Amino acid sequence: MRINPETVDRIKQASDIVEVVGDFVSLKKKGANYSACCPFHNEKTPSFNVNPSRQIYKCFGCGAAGDSIKFVMDIDGIGYGEALRYLAGKYNIEIEEEEVTDEEAIRQNERESLYIILNYAKNFYQQQLHHSEEGQAIGLSYFRERGFSAEIRKKFELGYSLDTWDAFSREAMSKGHSADLLEKAGLLIRKEDNGPANRHSPGYDRFRGRVIFPIHNVAGKVIAFGARILKSEKGGNAKQANQPKYLNSPETDVYHKSEVLYGIFQAKNAIRNQELCYLVEGYTDVISLHQAGIENVVASSGTSLTTEQIRLISRFAPNVTILYDGDIAGIKAALRGLDLVLEEGLNVNIVLFPDGEDPDSYVRKVGAEAFKAYLRQASKDFITFKTEILLKDAGNDPFRQAAVIGEVVNSIIKIPEAIKRQVFFHRTSEMMKVDEQMLITEGNKLLRKQQTQKSQEKTNRRPASEQENPNAIDEVIGTFQARNEELPADLFAPEMPEAEPVLRTKLYYQEEAFMKLLVLYGTKELEPSITVCQYVLGEVEGIDFSDTVFHHLLTLFRENYNRNQVLPTDYFLHHHEPEIRNLTIGWLATKYELSELWSEKYEIYVPFETDVLDKTAFINILRLKKAFIEEKMKACLAQAVHAKTEEEQHAVMSEYMFYKGISMAAAKELGSVIG
Repeated sequence: MRINPETVDRIKQASDIVEVVGDFVSLKKKGANYSACCPFHNEKTPSFNVNPSRQIYKCFGCGAAGDSIKFVMDIDGIGYGEALRYLAGKYNIEIEEEEVTDEEAIRQNERESLYIILNYAKNFYQQQLHHSEEGQAIGLSYFRERGFSAEIRKKFELGYSLDTWDAFSREAMSKGHSADLLEKAGLLIRKEDNGPANRHSPGYDRFRGRVIFPIHNVAGKVIAFGARILKSEKGGNAKQANQPKYLNSPETDVYHKSEVLYGIFQAKNAIRNQELCYLVEGYTDVISLHQAGIENVVASSGTSLTTEQIRLISRFAPNVTILYDGDIAGIKAALRGLDLVLEEGLNVNIVLFPDGEDPDSYVRKVGAEAFKAYLRQASKDFITFKTEILLKDAGNDPFRQAAVIGEVVNSIIKIPEAIKRQVFFHRTSEMMKVDEQMLITEGNKLLRKQQTQKSQEKTNRRPASEQENPNAIDEVIGTFQARNEELPADLFAPEMPEAEPVLRTKLYYQEEAFMKLLVLYGTKELEPSITVCQYVLGEVEGIDFSDTVFHHLLTLFRENYNRNQVLPTDYFLHHHEPEIRNLTIGWLATKYELSELWSEKYEIYVPFETDVLDKTAFINILRLKKAFIEEKMKACLAQAVHAKTEEEQHAVMSEYMFYKGISMAAAKELGSVIG
């Protein structure tokens, strides 16, 4: 089925770019627009711009641009139709569909099919929890024992899978879902020749006799499931013997465990509002804290924290507090992986619970208010927490204490901001009773060692003729050490790969400026009944653009103007060709905005482009013609070099001087120093 055009128009009109982007990224008001760190590439300084008046976004770092639909497609990795359905659901718009051909149905995005079957599975498990005898007796009883209210169960869409081999898959296939799709979604396991399912079934359900925890992406779509077995081995039957306590969906096209945080959809607004994210380990930890009114919490689901998960948190808040149970051995192992969080620029705190307690058990034991008070009282920054833990473990052994210094300094140098590093070097020197400069020197040594290894690896990958001097880094460091100076903080900054240079002529930039003027202001009147489009097109008759996209745009304007139509900006903003659409968004988006203080406080009037359109149009035409003539001059010089006779060379140079005169006249008009 295809969404009909009228419904698509309603969805586009209802969608607000600030609301849509704000569901995924923490936006800050900046003049008339909003800004944030781009969710499509890693950055520390915000370059992502949202324009509410034009309903577009643009990243000045990676170039990502589009409208609400494009944003949902890119952020969630889904197709156009699924993005429309997401926005329709967000704005409570009833979707009207029309029939598609068999060929179009076959071409439907497989990812969309996975979302559909996963959502169907979620509904099935919820129905079994509340309406089957087994689900009520086992699953519902378990959730009630944990204190999960009906509201919380609905919020996290909890369910139950029946303790039978193929209850779900049989029901799903009876509704038209294929066994192949069930397998790709991680819901069905294909049976072996002598498998446990009956011979009429293609396989058996992955989740059987377990409570179900649906896993959502940031947009709220179900992408996977976690499942916990409840019957003990002694109390259960033979089928349940030796089964793991928790079972999770496998990796699929829509589920990558390293990129997902459990509860992020339910928690993102609270995380953004409080600028703080609590990170726990398990599903029930998240749900129990929500039950207690602490909603800015997510879980890593038992995996080591990954860079992708850290960046997902950073899209909503700069601060993260990790909640650990009292298992010191487990904490020491986890501490090594937390340097990743520091590298991404987040402020990391740690809370340690009493022995034998975890967030779930502790909040049920002491209650919500006491739990919140404990979080405030027990929270310590990561560097301080790590130092205390390792020093306690080292005791009075000087060798182990020295190793602790190396461990802590190695974490401090991961912090990107120089001021924060200095603060932690000072605090650590006080805690460990060692000289602060010694810690800084040790940090420089570690940086030197790491960078030398990286440089050596890079050198080894190059041909022998291109290898750099291996002693160059040592020489630079030696110079600083000889002066008894601290190494610059950015001396060992990671080297960025060089981008391929884009060779563009002066004519290209003049053509772009001309087309930008036409696309953005073509319908504006310079004087009564004379539009910008009419004026500039009349001045460039006989000129064809060299760039194919600009030539195409100019042709569109000319053809429509001949039909007495002037194409508006919105025509190009929603053009079916992505290149034209992205060019228009780039021209509309502004990286910097003029402060209102110029006029309000200092009474300084700065004219906008729309205030001087007549002058801008005139200058653009002159510059375009000048660049066009200069290309003609270059062509003449090339012909002169290859001229075979003196007469031919003289004719070419006469043509060159003719163009030169026009160029000089244009330069004089423009006020250029050199013609």
